[in-house]
Amino acid sequence: MAFDRVFLDELAARNDIVDIVSQYVQLKKSGANYFGLCPFHNEKTPSFSVSADKQIFHCFGCGAGGGVITFVMKAEGLEFPDAVRFLADKAGMQVPEQNEAERHAAHRRERLYALCKDAARFFYDTLWLPENRGVQQYFFSRGLHRRVMNRFGLGYAPDSFHALLDAMCAKGYTRDEMMEAGLVSQSEKGRVYDRFRNRVMFPIIDVRGNVIAFGGRVMDDSKPKYLNSPETPIFHKSRNLFALNLAKKTKSEYFILAEGYMDVIALHQAGFDSAVASLGTSLTEEQAHIIARHTGQIVISYDADGAGQAAAQRAIDILKKCDLQVKVLKIPGAKDPDEFIREKGADAYRAIIERSENHNAYRLEQLAGKYDLEDDEARVLFLRDAARMLTGIESSIEREVYAGRAAKMAGVTAEAMKNEVGRELAIRRKRQKAQERRQIRSPVGQAQPKDRTLAYTDVRSAKAEENVLRLLFSDQPLIAEAERELPPAWFSAPVLRKIYERVLTLDRAGQIVDVLSFEGWIEPNEMSLLSAILEQGVPAGDHRREMTEYINTIRLQRVKDGTIRQADEDPLLTFGRIKNKMREDE
Repeated sequence: MAFDRVFLDELAARNDIVDIVSQYVQLKKSGANYFGLCPFHNEKTPSFSVSADKQIFHCFGCGAGGGVITFVMKAEGLEFPDAVRFLADKAGMQVPEQNEAERHAAHRRERLYALCKDAARFFYDTLWLPENRGVQQYFFSRGLHRRVMNRFGLGYAPDSFHALLDAMCAKGYTRDEMMEAGLVSQSEKGRVYDRFRNRVMFPIIDVRGNVIAFGGRVMDDSKPKYLNSPETPIFHKSRNLFALNLAKKTKSEYFILAEGYMDVIALHQAGFDSAVASLGTSLTEEQAHIIARHTGQIVISYDADGAGQAAAQRAIDILKKCDLQVKVLKIPGAKDPDEFIREKGADAYRAIIERSENHNAYRLEQLAGKYDLEDDEARVLFLRDAARMLTGIESSIEREVYAGRAAKMAGVTAEAMKNEVGRELAIRRKRQKAQERRQIRSPVGQAQPKDRTLAYTDVRSAKAEENVLRLLFSDQPLIAEAERELPPAWFSAPVLRKIYERVLTLDRAGQIVDVLSFEGWIEPNEMSLLSAILEQGVPAGDHRREMTEYINTIRLQRVKDGTIRQADEDPLLTFGRIKNKMREDE
């Protein structure tokens, strides 16, 4: 979606990137730029750079980058139009009228929001019909109160193939809109029918209060137990968390990460209003980053079964990348938080939270559970596994504490365990150094984009293409000459060709070529690459001559691969002629 350039210039002027990023990251000036710890990956040494001059950010660690709008998109989990509105609200600006296509897209999203809200109201009203007392009893039997059920907007999808379809059609929504919102499905014969049938319904609400999707649960043992909305234009499950709209208001120092909707609702009812859950999938890195924006501490409270514990192990790794303090709850005598609270009460649950262990202690317990520690051979295997696990702890003090715990569990001396951890650390460091040496010896690998989906097939050409773009962004009068001398088809890297073509289009239209012109136009990973290219800057010098050299390099590479060939001329002759011309220019 495009916005008027005059409006975007004013928006960027009123939302200086250093000021905006400083609301999320503690920045310190060093030279011309500002540096801090990257909010998008876990790091101990600041590699996140913000340029006030270029109005871009770039992380040398994970490769994330872009302008102020891209930063807000990543930090807040927003789409481009919503990030623009977010910044406009901050600056007290009115978002201008959009063109016909944009108005249509905005209207389409608003229709989907309205449709999902009306569907939620339909499910809610259906639940409380007199004939559905059995469904109401399902919730009451789970210990839920009417007040809490209302707060979460719980409902019921009737056992019908067309009840919701008919109700929404009566409100003026089309079948295509219902399909797009994930509320109906279509058979192979083209018949449209309700996606959710005979299920208790859990509306999924975003942080701005919009109903964006649904989860539906059966009330018996039929499969699938849960059915969730598919991805839609307004719902991306990896970017949302169930009950975050409520949990964001908590005064608690920690969030509780549960596995299911019922667990979260039971926790909120018991007074634990910081409980959230992922949406039908394992926890994602995007969801972990969302959690980290609201709290520094997380308590994982997954089911006690094997699947729940395996999911907890995966979640630990993801949450630690966001520099969160992670604890893991062991729920005694119950399969999940919902069951435990119903049987033991909120105070008992609070007590086990207070006794919950650091994730390292939890992992040691999980490792120990795999071995018979009465058997000498099994004890040796456990200690080796434990030592390898402990090498991942950066703090030497913390590592020593847990090494002592592992030694005690296996009945060996702390000194022996310390030596084993030291041996594993030496192996780990040796491997890291070998990998670093390989990277140093591999300039081709270093020259590649961080995102390997954008990998270059011709690195020599691609680096020259990057240099051309860097020059054009810093010296726009060069663009007309570049267009005459460098056809887009000569670009070896599709992503760089895409950026170059956009540069030419902007220049022909008399528009400014800068990062702001690409916000919302290219994909986030492409924007990260562009920011990495521009972050290096262009030193003073003869830019026209430099550009000619880069174009000649690209031209030679195209001769080599057969893209350029003079009519009836041997490629080697073409290559030689261009090389001679380059020497003459020197």
